[in-house]
Amino acid sequence: MDNLTTGDFKIVEEPAKPLAMEPRKFGMWIFMGSVVMLFAALTSAYIVREAEGNWVYFDMPQVFTISTVVILVSSITMQWAYWSAKKDNLQNAKVMISITAVLGLAFVVLQWQGWGQLVANKIYFVGNPSGSFLYVLTGVHALHIISALVFLLIVLVATYRYKVHSKSLVSIEMCTTYWHFLGGLWLYLFVFLLLYR
Repeated sequence: MDNLTTGDFKIVEEPAKPLAMEPRKFGMWIFMGSVVMLFAALTSAYIVREAEGNWVYFDMPQVFTISTVVILVSSITMQWAYWSAKKDNLQNAKVMISITAVLGLAFVVLQWQGWGQLVANKIYFVGNPSGSFLYVLTGVHALHIISALVFLLIVLVATYRYKVHSKSLVSIEMCTTYWHFLGGLWLYLFVFLLLYR
């Protein structure tokens, strides 16, 4: 004990715990960030182009209002599916995921009908920029919904194989987050298009 001096002791601080996130979740958040930037750029370009003039103003297709309600309801069913999986109520989770998928498909069909209404009103993709922007904004969003539908089907199959349950929630949690994100994104686009039509 006499041989020990203060030089023999080292004060070691406990290392700080690194911030960690499941890699797939991190990748999804990066992807969603890039989608936000894409739509921010598109809506900014819309506002700038509208200010330049030569802009045709027209009413939004009524069916877009219905599709907005559909996507909001689908967000509720998706959240319900997640809560059910968290409680190991897998039968209910399967039903809610299936309902969400049907509602998502209905949303895409309603968007298609909306484009049909635009064509009937002589608003085309090629022509005045106001129509072109509307087709691009709604079309790119619809493509993301289709990607989310594929994700939903993957999660549904995983649920049927008992790979989704209270101890394994990563896939359904990611799917739920992505679905809510796309619902929120559509709500933003819908309000934006109502204000800047």
